[in-house]
Amino acid sequence: MDDLREKYLRAIAAAATEAELEEIRVRALGKKGEISLRMRELGKMSPEERKRVGPTLNALKDEVNAALAARRAALADAALEERLKREWLDVTLPGRPRRRGTVHPVSQVTEEIAAIFADMGFSVAEGPQVESDWYNFDALNIPPHHPARQEFDTFYMARAEGDDRPPHVLRTHTSPVQIRAMEKRGAPLRVIAPGRVYRSDYDQTHTPMFHQVEGLAIDRDLTMAQLKWTLEEFCRAFFEVENVELRFRASHFPFTEPSAEVDLRCSWEGGQLRVGEGDDWMEILGSGMVHPKVLAA
Repeated sequence: MDDLREKYLRAIAAAATEAELEEIRVRALGKKGEISLRMRELGKMSPEERKRVGPTLNALKDEVNAALAARRAALADAALEERLKREWLDVTLPGRPRRRGTVHPVSQVTEEIAAIFADMGFSVAEGPQVESDWYNFDALNIPPHHPARQEFDTFYMARAEGDDRPPHVLRTHTSPVQIRAMEKRGAPLRVIAPGRVYRSDYDQTHTPMFHQVEGLAIDRDLTMAQLKWTLEEFCRAFFEVENVELRFRASHFPFTEPSAEVDLRCSWEGGQLRVGEGDDWMEILGSGMVHPKVLAA
């Protein structure tokens, strides 16, 4: 019995995997295991021999089972320790901060412009980005021969074969929104129309898609003086500079009469724009009174 005990305890201690332990268990305690076969032989022994051999065999069986359980636990602990080494994480390290999303600069500026004009009684109007030829050009007093209607300046949508109607366009300005707003709301009216616009133009200073904000005021007795005041007040609020100086230059837009380009007095120092001081002028927008033909349309 001592040889048998030494044999299995040594094998169990040397087992390096669960599979090896299971193989030893089967050899020792399985249905045809060496210890199991000796247990079955007890029935063939005399009562005196059973009393002497039985307790020893039971003790050996219990010791082998205990050794198997202890070795399994040791292997599990070793596997866990190895896994912890592989997956070790220093909990004292500072956490990785999640980057917080922010509002896109274009959206931020658009919201700021809308808020400033809201304080002056303007609401926001929106319209489709795919427009009809009439809303984008005809209703805005842009004649058929105008360069803006050429394919090198405008994105035209293809019609189905056999459809002779004027093609739709990707709107070239947000000005069509003012036509839709006048149709829907009538007068008096004060709206701004921010949104994406599209031009077939791409170079260092132009992109095929950009953002524009259109402003419209319709009421009795409005004048250029009120337009000028509105733009000056807007620029003071937007640039957060009290001594804003604007320059109005005569210009031409098909949908306004009179029309004016607006320049902002500024200077550049160290790559930074300084508003309201210096000898430079920066063009910032176009303006004018709504053309009578647009009102009639």
